Amino acid sequence: MGGRRLLRRPLTIREILAWASAHRETAGKWPTKSSGGIVGTRFETWLGVDGALREGFRGLPGGSSLARLLLKAKGARNVQNLPQLTESGILQWADEHHERTGLWPTSKSGAIPDSGGDKWQVIDMALRRGLRSLPGGSSLAQFLARHRGVRNRKRLPPLNQEKILEWADAHYRRTAKWPIRTSGPIADAPGETWLAVAMALSHGIRGLPGGTSLAHLLAQRRGVRNRRSITSLSIAQILVWADAFHKHTGRWPHPASGLIPNSEGTTWCAVNHALHRGTRGLIGGLSLAELLVRERGARNQRGVPPLSLKQILGWVDAYRRREGRWPRMVSGSIPEAPNETWYAVDAALRQGCRGLRGDSSLARLLAKNRRRRNHLGQPPLSFKRIVAWADAHFHRTDMWPNVNSGSVKEAPGERWDVIDNALRQGHRGLAGGSSLVQLLGRKRGVRNPQRLPPLTEEQILGWAKGHYRQEGRWPVYKSGSIKDAPGETWAGVDSALRYGKRGLPGGSSLAKLLTSTRGT
Repeated sequence: MGGRRLLRRPLTIREILAWASAHRETAGKWPTKSSGGIVGTRFETWLGVDGALREGFRGLPGGSSLARLLLKAKGARNVQNLPQLTESGILQWADEHHERTGLWPTSKSGAIPDSGGDKWQVIDMALRRGLRSLPGGSSLAQFLARHRGVRNRKRLPPLNQEKILEWADAHYRRTAKWPIRTSGPIADAPGETWLAVAMALSHGIRGLPGGTSLAHLLAQRRGVRNRRSITSLSIAQILVWADAFHKHTGRWPHPASGLIPNSEGTTWCAVNHALHRGTRGLIGGLSLAELLVRERGARNQRGVPPLSLKQILGWVDAYRRREGRWPRMVSGSIPEAPNETWYAVDAALRQGCRGLRGDSSLARLLAKNRRRRNHLGQPPLSFKRIVAWADAHFHRTDMWPNVNSGSVKEAPGERWDVIDNALRQGHRGLAGGSSLVQLLGRKRGVRNPQRLPPLTEEQILGWAKGHYRQEGRWPVYKSGSIKDAPGETWAGVDSALRYGKRGLPGGSSLAKLLTSTRGT
């Protein structure tokens, strides 16, 4: 056998690579040592080639293998000899993925850029099985939950009806509307959405019994009408309920009087709304207060005079002339109307008392009649619209906007800090979990000061050398921008060297680094 080996002709790396390329062209993959005979040759096998590369036979230097040769020359990954993984390296890839896409990776997120061919599915498997120097017993989702606080969808915390009702009450206080399944993220529970809550109620997951819905829960526990089961109303029926209320309490009902007994969940607020809007079989254009005055001669037991929209708007204009701004519900007393307050006016507009129809507010009245922006009724936002405003800001100022940039000139009433908050919290039609700087980083490549790339002393010295060639002197921390590194400044580099940021050990400075390595 040894004699036969000596008689075989020498091999060259170039020849082996040519055979490998031909194999890939015909088979669709790179050869391994178990790929059998080499097509187009006599007596040559891939196992023999691998042995020659390992042992140094037939003119080859040895100490290699077929897999190592293909990795080095062709970039073909050696699945039997994959590079080791570290938790810090995986976290760096995850952070870059989040910065690039606005989402944390999952096992289905595909290939990892600049990783040498790794995929998130492979990383997940290595974390689970303890491969490639990892301890095992985890998963990508568990790993990111532990190190980055990312919610693990397979291990979501349990829910209960009391917690859901607490969130719903907070939603109502904030928006004056009860949530529905399409109300988006839950502001008081980061990561939760009303759709996820509705699905848990329906399917009986996360500790809930199932077989119900968000609408049914709110109807049962908060008297909110389930729109899918709303019945028609009639004036006669409303008056029957009103008479019963008056008999029981000694006063007439108003929109804030709550649930109507024996009405299958109807509230006086809903009755007032239907009278006003003309829904549920009613004609519309009326309020509960007006109906009771007309049909029952009801009087305001407290002797408070009726209000009119014309009267309120007159007080509004006077306040504007005097104070230079529009009134709010907390603006105190109304000088033009002794004993009146803006809070009482807002309550009357909301509840439909004192001759008003209700289903309104001071903010909505000003938005409709004086074009004052209502922060609770702001129009939806989109990434495309925000980026267009940012482009206009950049063209006008030569700088990208940030949370301190004030008003958006192209959108009167909008502010960059408010937009950033909407991106973070998921308001106004946005998904949440992002920010202005992350959006601009993803869409326009704007540097995120919270996620700057790491630095090395060799890199800094290279930039310093380029500065010296261009300027004839070494840089100092006051030298401004670094021409060879767009977005970097010498002041930022000096700070990173001093305080140990961006991967540097700290305790140094730009001057110390240049003195110790360049003799400046």
